[in-house]
Amino acid sequence: MSIVVERRGLDPAPAGARPRRLAGLVFLVALLGAVAVLSLVVGVRALSPAEVWQGLFGDPGTDQRLTEITLIVQTLRVPRTVLAIVAGVALGVAGALIQGHTRNPIADTGLLGVNSGASFAVVLAVYLFGLQNPLQYMWFAFLGAAAAGVLVFGLSSLGRGSGNPLTLALAGQGVTIFLAAMTTAVALSDKQSLDVLRFWNAGSVQGVGFDVIGIAAVFVVAGLVLALLNLPTINLLNLGDDVARGLGVNIAAGRTVGVVAVTLLAGAATAACGPIAFLGLMVAHVARWMTGPDYRWLVPYAGVLGAVVLLAGDIAGRLVVRPAELQAGIVIALIGAPFFAALVWLGKFRQA
Repeated sequence: MSIVVERRGLDPAPAGARPRRLAGLVFLVALLGAVAVLSLVVGVRALSPAEVWQGLFGDPGTDQRLTEITLIVQTLRVPRTVLAIVAGVALGVAGALIQGHTRNPIADTGLLGVNSGASFAVVLAVYLFGLQNPLQYMWFAFLGAAAAGVLVFGLSSLGRGSGNPLTLALAGQGVTIFLAAMTTAVALSDKQSLDVLRFWNAGSVQGVGFDVIGIAAVFVVAGLVLALLNLPTINLLNLGDDVARGLGVNIAAGRTVGVVAVTLLAGAATAACGPIAFLGLMVAHVARWMTGPDYRWLVPYAGVLGAVVLLAGDIAGRLVVRPAELQAGIVIALIGAPFFAALVWLGKFRQA
């Protein structure tokens, strides 16, 4: 039995590994709950847990103070907390999936052109139609992200190296550079587009209502379902395409499902809160360090870690420049850039 398991790329874990992994996942979920509560408490106006409870479930009546607390909690902090969890889970899972499918340890969701596709679509929506409401240009952002993902996958399927990780990465890089140039060209020619893009590109979970979050959550759930179905295939693909093909894997179908899942997850998260760089890259590596290479555990860990890190980044952004706020995308980038550099350095160190 163990031989079959090993051939399928799911190396049997040491005795006791499953309970430890399950306990670790439960701990991360509990940590996410604690950080979510902290997100409701921390802000320009600090609230106690009792005040947060009153703001969530109390009846303000004519009490001016309780009315203000209810407004802060229900219309400002709850939506941004929920969005951070939804987007964090989506980007964490998408980051793990794209690294698994490309077998590239420094791959990020931006590799498929999702971020650049969404940015270009937002600029076009503002420039051509004058859209200013996030609910309006969110649809353009998602369509742009999806179109970029399809284009990258289509280009990578052409020629001799069709569908392999290298052609996917090269196609993604080419599309990303082209769309970034087009986005800059349009934004610089129109002040209104530039103003919208400047804020949206920073990546923020602030100021988004449940109308936007609800739409994004539908696509995220669809992406998560596809991701879960794709996990056994990723384990086999990481043995190499030839080995996976010999074990009966339909490589084209498996990679297509993975790319669609990444596009849905990253596209929805990016459309809702703007591009957030490095998050998927970071949490996928931390999850791999905690669980090993089995994607059946790595992906759930990456999803929960993504939500924890994005929420923590949003909380940090509220504190470091008080009474102003720093967008969560900027905080994550400030953490992610050194993390990325450390990965490169450690990789070279191991090769030395």
